[in-house]
Amino acid sequence: MTSSEKAIRVLVVEDDPVAADAHVLYVGRVPGFVAVGKAHTGAEARRALERTPVDLLLLDLHLPDGHGLHLARSLRAAGHHADVIAVTSARDLAVVREGVSLGVVQYVLKPFTFATLRDRLMRYAEFHAAVGEASGQDEVDRALAALRAPGPAALPKGLSAPTLERVTIALRDSAEGLTAARVAESVGISRITARRYLEHLVDAGRAARRPQYGTVGRPELQYRWVTGQ
Repeated sequence: MTSSEKAIRVLVVEDDPVAADAHVLYVGRVPGFVAVGKAHTGAEARRALERTPVDLLLLDLHLPDGHGLHLARSLRAAGHHADVIAVTSARDLAVVREGVSLGVVQYVLKPFTFATLRDRLMRYAEFHAAVGEASGQDEVDRALAALRAPGPAALPKGLSAPTLERVTIALRDSAEGLTAARVAESVGISRITARRYLEHLVDAGRAARRPQYGTVGRPELQYRWVTGQ
């Protein structure tokens, strides 16, 4: 599928400009998908949907003008039928259950890598392509199973999900940002290991790095959380 007319049209709804640009870039790298726009608030998303046909919302649940599920509910009431992949750092399973009734077909937890989003999009594409009348229960089950990931998304070799979670919390809770040395001290890992996790967060678009000057010798890199969520 190469024609943009046949591609699955995605609207990225994300309040953080850096993250929004990263998500647009990610969507554009997945065959069969095209990012038709981005919005930083629920109001911008509504205006974009009035202008442009959309098949799928890549929707951050924490928007400056309301919760993402409130936006999804209002869109359903207004007759918009785009599916939703929710992007969130929240882990409240009650929110997950509520989202099912509003067209949320997948959840992607922050921070995530391109590989994680690509997997979810490709699974959605398989589900989206299922049309016509099912021949039986097995075909219905296969269509629904396409949305389910086979297991946790793989992290780069040598990284673990529990440690990534601790590094993420430490960085997210620091208003001024942290060096790898400070993260290592906070989490209880080596400085080299902390740098690997921090660089993973940078690659995933969840953190940014900058040189920290004012010390003798080579400046040390400082990392900061880019979404504030």
